[in-house]
Amino acid sequence: MTLQLATSVKYLKGVGPKRAEALARLGIRTVGDLLYHAPHRYLDATTVTPLARAHVGEEVTCVGRVVSTGVLPTRKGLRVFRAVLRDASGLLECAWPGQPFLERQIKKGQLLLATGPVRYYHGRQLVPREFVILADEGEEGPEGGMVLPVYPATEGLTHRQIRSLIQQHLDALLALADDPHPQALSDAVGVPDLRSALTAVHRPATVADAELGRQRLAFDELFDQQLVQARARALAKRARAGIRFELRKEFTTRLKQHLPFELTGDQRRAVRDIADDMTAPLRMHRLLMGDVGTGKTVVALFAMLLALENDYQAAMMAPTELLAEQHGATLTRLLEPLALRPELLIGRLSAPEKAAARERIASGASRLVVGTHALIQESVRFRRLGLVVIDEQHRFGVEQRAALVEKGDAPDVLLLTATPIPRSLALTLYGDLDVTELRERPPGRGTVKTALRTEGARAKIYEFIRSECAAGRQAYVIYPVIDESERADLKAATTMAAALARAFPELRVGLVHGRQKPDERDGAMRAFRDGAIHILVATSVIEVGIDVPNATVMLIEHAERFGLAQLHQLRGRVGRGAAASHCILLCDVAAATPRLRAFTETTDGFRIAELDLQERGMGELAGARQSGGALLRYANFATDLPLLEAARRAAGQIIARDPTLAAPEHAAYRARIVARYERGFELFRVG
Repeated sequence: MTLQLATSVKYLKGVGPKRAEALARLGIRTVGDLLYHAPHRYLDATTVTPLARAHVGEEVTCVGRVVSTGVLPTRKGLRVFRAVLRDASGLLECAWPGQPFLERQIKKGQLLLATGPVRYYHGRQLVPREFVILADEGEEGPEGGMVLPVYPATEGLTHRQIRSLIQQHLDALLALADDPHPQALSDAVGVPDLRSALTAVHRPATVADAELGRQRLAFDELFDQQLVQARARALAKRARAGIRFELRKEFTTRLKQHLPFELTGDQRRAVRDIADDMTAPLRMHRLLMGDVGTGKTVVALFAMLLALENDYQAAMMAPTELLAEQHGATLTRLLEPLALRPELLIGRLSAPEKAAARERIASGASRLVVGTHALIQESVRFRRLGLVVIDEQHRFGVEQRAALVEKGDAPDVLLLTATPIPRSLALTLYGDLDVTELRERPPGRGTVKTALRTEGARAKIYEFIRSECAAGRQAYVIYPVIDESERADLKAATTMAAALARAFPELRVGLVHGRQKPDERDGAMRAFRDGAIHILVATSVIEVGIDVPNATVMLIEHAERFGLAQLHQLRGRVGRGAAASHCILLCDVAAATPRLRAFTETTDGFRIAELDLQERGMGELAGARQSGGALLRYANFATDLPLLEAARRAAGQIIARDPTLAAPEHAAYRARIVARYERGFELFRVG
């Protein structure tokens, strides 16, 4: 039969039905899958030590002819396979404890490469971690060492067997690999052609060669993904012409004059970006990503006022009633000099209040509307919705966001998030959006000092909380679980709320967690906001919470149980007023890891996002946003940002010239995307 990349792997010599089952567990079903099954690490056995110079205690790679073999029992009943090697310098014994079956594989006269530690056992003895038969008796073989690829393996199939299978068929498989890129593109990016890359991945001369091969495969998968993103972005923008707003400077200039503070450089830049988008003929689709306390709401307000100046309405949707109320209060305060008042539409309003609000929105009397999911109910109609702002956009599903957008005729869309993510992730997860970052904090914000403490400091920490509350301030105390039945070894919010109430009899202690009814939870948070509660005990449910400028202490118990990005969000709940604030991470000595120490040394959310990415990897952070669910196998987000930038540029240029990849020279790109991405066909239908 003629071999093709789509041929079932079971037809390859040395596979058969049983081995095909094991390969399927690794996702290898076709010969193409086998070709792209890359090693997850390499053993550098390029430096060969003469047998006579292999010293006890060293890690060495040796090459020699097998002069004798045998299986010897030990006193503990363990059977050890031994082989004596000879090279020009002398002899050395190799020993494989518990592997007597190797007697069937390693024969006298073979040329063997063995790599591992040298120990002393009745003389010098090499205990190989890895070995490779370089040549049989009578055959010439390489005298030097080599780089050994180590492959992901599975039950019933060792990485050595996979290596042997790939090496046996590699030349035939490489002949099937057609490079979809023109040479000029590979040269511009600085990656090898496809066959050279696959050869370097599976049969590298050096570890550096293997890395170059990986970079080419990483570029390819990032490039495919960026083609999908560029196409989705082009469709989103061109599907319907947007509203071309005009810069009338009626409300926006007055807001700037009356603001009680100066905008930061980042805020001014963001306002310009958004104004450029809104005054262009295509729809705005922008993500405003700002660290906690960088002033996203004010930037969004300038956008909303630009819509109002053009006789359109603007709507802002938040994930919780408390957050919607908070935005309502902030906007009311900022808009007072302009004689504008935002409409608040949330679930807890009475039926007559809701009906009246809906009527004002439908008639256009309410021009700026703030609300929760209540905004997307069928009964809510806008007279002329021109801008949709969605806060903490990741808390809403795609359908919920779309439902609000559908309330208008192609309104512009501005998404806000207080969860900074590294640029590499932003380009990948939000490649269909334009992204603006806010990094600068407005002056006048209180500083937050972060400290790592162990159990021995508990009494001191409690005293500190007592003194802060006595001075009229408030504190949060965070636990990883709600009750002790979840994890007996962890302190839990419900138990500790009672314990803290006993420890601080003179203070009022509140409790908030995810299993409470929304009304009960909101009631406790409102009481804390209004100063009726001194200490709020909570789980990470308050991570995206309310603005309580009076709260100055954030105590996080079992800090090691939280991700770095989550810790940063929790820390962002304090330091919102002018007073100095404190975040205290409490954990046992063993858990006081370098990652927590690194967290205490920076308050930059973008830096923390980078650390979080290094720690947790791409998969966990990307979640469901990964387009079509195709996870990355070769790219490393901690190191491959230049490759990603190059992939984004190249993909953008191609989609600009050939939006549906209909040109013959792009047929391979199109076929690969349709096969790899669930949405591929839908995105690249012609016309």
